[in-house]
Amino acid sequence: MKQRLVTGLIAGVFFLGVLILGGYLFTALIMGLAVIGFDEYMRMLKLKESRILYLLGLIGVIIIGVPWHQFGIEQILSWEKIIWMFMLLFLFTTVVTKNKVSLNQAGLVFIGIVYLGLGFHYIMETRLLDSNGLFWTSLVLIGIWSADSGAYFGGVLFGKHLLWPAISPKKTYEGAVGGIILAVIVSLIFSYFKPELLSIRDAIILGVVIAIIGQVGDFIQSAYKRTYGIKDTGALLPGHGGVLDRVDSWLIVFPFVHFLGLIPHL
Repeated sequence: MKQRLVTGLIAGVFFLGVLILGGYLFTALIMGLAVIGFDEYMRMLKLKESRILYLLGLIGVIIIGVPWHQFGIEQILSWEKIIWMFMLLFLFTTVVTKNKVSLNQAGLVFIGIVYLGLGFHYIMETRLLDSNGLFWTSLVLIGIWSADSGAYFGGVLFGKHLLWPAISPKKTYEGAVGGIILAVIVSLIFSYFKPELLSIRDAIILGVVIAIIGQVGDFIQSAYKRTYGIKDTGALLPGHGGVLDRVDSWLIVFPFVHFLGLIPHL
């Protein structure tokens, strides 16, 4: 427990410092996490030894993940074209390897580059939002963390009805409601200090979405860890697991709120 607290405190202070500074330093940190997260993903799939899949997947995560405009590089192809091109490359890999790389393996790595690449991409894009990037990034992150805390304490204090025991045996409906309530409260606090950026109505919607989609992200990771029989995706943070154990909700929430237009776009 002591190790877990110390690790969490050091990592938390470091991350918040880089988040506040923003810029290239924040982008470098998030892309570093993306690369480590991809490595954890490939280890979990037991596909790290497949050099062609590993290299192609890593390139995909980098190309999709990096916010190239930050470096003055304009994106030539649209997202759907980029993703389609990578789909073609993965399918072609099964052909040139004469099915030594199976369709299932190629499909899993392709899902990984979309899941990780876009997830980490929108974390960085949120921080790059003009002068209010820190506001929106902090809101989403604190909303996710508060939803987790609300779900935990709501489950401990009031939990009676299991939400999805086959995937996550301890989560309850009462905990889920607690997570939504606390995330909405946090969003309303942000709205109070910056009403010109976030109305009360939008704060409530955003809080509800962050809490629900954050729990969906948590369930997704719980499901694939159960499938592969692992407790943690890595051991980067002693007592806390790997990168993917820490950012499971982030990878789903950040793209989702952008796609729904709940926070501004660049």
